[in-house]
Amino acid sequence: MSQEPAAPVHAPYGPLPEGGTVRPVVRWGDPVMHRRQAEVTAYDGALRALVADLVATMYAADGVGLAACQIGVDLRVFVFDCHDSSGERTVGVVCNPEVVLPEGRDRRLDEQDEGCLSLPGGYVPLARPDRATVHGSGVDGGAVTFSGDGMLARCLQHETDHTVGTVFGDRLSTRWRKRLQKNHERVADHFPREWPAVPASVE
Repeated sequence: MSQEPAAPVHAPYGPLPEGGTVRPVVRWGDPVMHRRQAEVTAYDGALRALVADLVATMYAADGVGLAACQIGVDLRVFVFDCHDSSGERTVGVVCNPEVVLPEGRDRRLDEQDEGCLSLPGGYVPLARPDRATVHGSGVDGGAVTFSGDGMLARCLQHETDHTVGTVFGDRLSTRWRKRLQKNHERVADHFPREWPAVPASVE
């Protein structure tokens, strides 16, 4: 999912870890992208280093969220920096996320274009609930909860999906999935396999 212009930042559990290394983003089709990842059980320096790499990679790819499986790591953790419908940006880290979505009369769908850094350049509309709450643990093991609407709701759902092996293409009809693949193929040559560690071509 692509980054939006800078806005005021809400960081209820502190800033995102810094100093990470930009890693290549794994593409759809890699086995780690299509299975439930392992639960995070150790909240240590290795986890913090992984999260710092996720943050560095997310920003290098102009993304609003990135899950560990997207850099080839089999752990249920994601990072995000995403705005809600008011324009406020929220940043966070969620380990072992569980998403809660509105039900009954409170459930409203929002159909907007969605993309994935693991299928760069492809976007198609996808209807998702317009609000979402995610519970989990932070990088230090404390409980965290994030809620929001707009793009933030979409991001929390999209990234939680990644931690259980679901890519957003799995939620599309065959027709829309084919269109998504064609959209990606039109620009695929601009994204080398090592992207964003190797920059995308603008030619």
